[in-house]
Amino acid sequence: MANDLDPRLGPVQRFGQELARVRKEAGLSQARLGSHLGVSGSLVGHIEIGSRTAKPDFAARCDEIFGTGDFFQRLCRNITSPSAPSWFLRWSEEIEPRARVLRSWDPLLVPGLLQTGNYARAVFKGGLATSEEEIERQVSARLARQTILERENPPALWVLMDEWVLRRPIGGRQVMYEQLDHLATVAARQSVRVQLVPADTPCTAGLMSGFALAELPDAPTAVSIESAGAGEVSAEHDLVTVVWDRYDRIRAEAYRPGESLQMIEEARDLWAHET
Repeated sequence: MANDLDPRLGPVQRFGQELARVRKEAGLSQARLGSHLGVSGSLVGHIEIGSRTAKPDFAARCDEIFGTGDFFQRLCRNITSPSAPSWFLRWSEEIEPRARVLRSWDPLLVPGLLQTGNYARAVFKGGLATSEEEIERQVSARLARQTILERENPPALWVLMDEWVLRRPIGGRQVMYEQLDHLATVAARQSVRVQLVPADTPCTAGLMSGFALAELPDAPTAVSIESAGAGEVSAEHDLVTVVWDRYDRIRAEAYRPGESLQMIEEARDLWAHET
């Protein structure tokens, strides 16, 4: 995991590292994989160390051979048209899809895994995107992340949100109604727990930034921390411990999941009737 989170890795190196990891897990040599792909084992080796760039057809064949959905194709697209900063791509492409349990704290917005397309679009329009094309690419990438919740065995998702998120008019009345209706639907799933933190809580542990924790089946727990200027993904033990302690402190102030769901539904109905 230490290398997986190396901030010096670019999209080309990340593709190669993931290819090497999956190939070894499948018990294939570079030469054997090359035979399946119709290329030389030498080319596989060069791609794994990052000295050659994988092409889209190569990535598609990898997904077909390993049964990895569109995992390698997404990694390949990030080489030519990244939809997020490099630090976040490590989280969304390599860590989040492998998580057994995901925990998050969001003081300002509905978390990305639970956003509707229109809500996400409104968020990105207020961000640093420079064109409609870039905004749509970011929206598509955000919605693609949500497919992990539709798997046969989805990760357990524990979401903490500030109560004010329900009142913040992102995108306007209709967008907020649709978003809270979707949030209520997802929050009712057995694998999802959404808890609201009271707007008047004296707890200040989560006011500095949002964050997420990912428990992985085959690696140490990782954390993603986002701020206005930069972000960080790490599996460093001391940092993970600090963030987990902060998560527990925030959760101690939160409403129970049932109460939170009722509040989400009530807020949704208010948006429906506002003029």
